[in-house]
Amino acid sequence: MTDTPYVPPKVWTWDKENGGQFANINRPIAGPTHDKELPVGRHPLQLYSLATPNGVKVTVMLEELLALGHKGAEYDAWLIRIGNGDQFGSGFVDINPNSKIPALMDRSGPEPIRVFESGSILFYLAEKFGAFLPKDVKTRTEAMSWLFWQMGSAPYLGGGFGHFYAYAPTKIEYAIDRFAMETKRQLDVLDRRLADSEYLAGSEYTIADMAVWPWYGALAKGLVYGAGEFLSVQDYKNVQRWTDQIAKRPAVKRGRMVNRVSGDPASQLHERHDASDFETKTQDKLAPAT
Repeated sequence: MTDTPYVPPKVWTWDKENGGQFANINRPIAGPTHDKELPVGRHPLQLYSLATPNGVKVTVMLEELLALGHKGAEYDAWLIRIGNGDQFGSGFVDINPNSKIPALMDRSGPEPIRVFESGSILFYLAEKFGAFLPKDVKTRTEAMSWLFWQMGSAPYLGGGFGHFYAYAPTKIEYAIDRFAMETKRQLDVLDRRLADSEYLAGSEYTIADMAVWPWYGALAKGLVYGAGEFLSVQDYKNVQRWTDQIAKRPAVKRGRMVNRVSGDPASQLHERHDASDFETKTQDKLAPAT
């Protein structure tokens, strides 16, 4: 560490020893690093994911669809350990050239369809099953606006605030202040909307809520980055009400468990291939006795 001000070089080069959490998987190029085919289960939908906020969006959506009785939404959820670089395997890159979870293959038709980017997956499933996306133009557009708001805003929360507050090798006051300000502004945007509306698109629970809740609901409960007190999340009363309301949904509780690899072993279902797995294959039941 030095007090000498950083002056960017004329041409940036990749410093593999740049430090910080996840430094071992960050790189400035795309494409696979190794050959590895992905497993394929028996259901029409094959999900390759991890229970990060972006992954939780999709497992919540799938569990909500099943709760509505859409049998075609049955799915196999395979664990992608991003810390190990699973997302750079050739099979995964074939589905998502951006090497980010989640990635979905729909094998229900004559030709498999790949879907990547969590917002795109939510929209695809909503269209496919005719659920959680209003049909009237005004409410549908409102839902889509909040879906795209999340896709554009969350990088400032995760890659911005979360990175510099929790993961960067050094604490940089300017960076933390910059992204803390933006994160609190976003919470205020949500709080003001939810003061006037039960859910983001109106009175109806939609894919917009499923997209926003795993990020900002977790933040509102102090579950990400250890930053609840720092950001005074308790002050956003309407966000708190909405967060608690969604968290009570049985499908949401199940969706949060899928591909989860941290926390209470009873809350971790590393892979999901059948509805009964929630009762029989959580880590507390699979872990060897000590």
